Amino acid sequence: MNQNIQQTQQLVKEQAGKIARLKADIARSVVGQEAMVNGLLTGLLTHGHILLEGVPGLAKTTAIKALAEAVETKFQRIQFTPDLLPADLVGTMVYLPNEGTFTTRKGPIFANFVLADEINRAPSKVQSALLEAMQERQVTIGDKTHPLSTLFLVMATQNPIEQEGTYPLPEAQVDRFMLKLKVTYPNKDDERIILDRALQGEASHSSPAESERVTADSILEMQRIAEQIYVDGSIRDYIIAVIRATRFPAAANLRHLESMVEFGASPRATIFLGKGAKAAAFLAGRGYVTPQDVKDIAYNVLRHRIILTYEAEAEEMTAEDIISQILDAVPVP
Repeated sequence: MNQNIQQTQQLVKEQAGKIARLKADIARSVVGQEAMVNGLLTGLLTHGHILLEGVPGLAKTTAIKALAEAVETKFQRIQFTPDLLPADLVGTMVYLPNEGTFTTRKGPIFANFVLADEINRAPSKVQSALLEAMQERQVTIGDKTHPLSTLFLVMATQNPIEQEGTYPLPEAQVDRFMLKLKVTYPNKDDERIILDRALQGEASHSSPAESERVTADSILEMQRIAEQIYVDGSIRDYIIAVIRATRFPAAANLRHLESMVEFGASPRATIFLGKGAKAAAFLAGRGYVTPQDVKDIAYNVLRHRIILTYEAEAEEMTAEDIISQILDAVPVP
């Protein structure tokens, strides 16, 4: 292990206490759901927006609020509804009759952490307004463009499309989310703890003390350290091979998947898979990426970027099935 990797690993280990504190603060409100918590922290470390999907009642919103309250930043929750307007999100120009001029009234998007709750219940105009903020980290109000904060993260929850009153998100917007986390039911032991807490009358949500919160500067420092994590050339080639297998399955000896995949992952997925692997290494306390880091993050990065054919849907094949076969087939360095 060369000196640069050792230095990075030491920096990562020095941040372990802050990561543990964030996890402990989330655990005050959320029982279990370790995969979801790690996914949220991955987005936090990589400037990556996160989409959480699951049926109501699985603590998606609670987990995001708990993370936001564990960090000393500005947090805004926006409840997406069918009658929501773009101005409700980004703000608008307000006329001042006494002065005869217009002034800018900024919307809730001007925060560090933005919770877009039930994002798939809002119409397309609102989705388009959010798209600029997510991709360009700026919004346009009237004829002026306003930059957003350096620490800006959109964390959205989504009910399954089959639920009544939901709208499929535009593919361009879905692709802006670095990760799509599938939130599942808790296991038996965790659900017992949830029930015990509720029946004992314990508070369903308790905020950390002000002195215990992680500062925004600390988050930015962790992000800088995560960027320094070493990715070997063989790992980079492995990432590209995985992504290309989603586009050209035959090249990975998966010719039977060619009729199952309409469109594979874009180069944006290649970038996010590399950054996500770095975050996985960071959370594991390492200064370098392993092939297992790539595998661990691959499902969350790719499941919303692989477009299946009607034939795949008819055979009840999911994006996760495709990803699993690709990871099994692509040679590991």
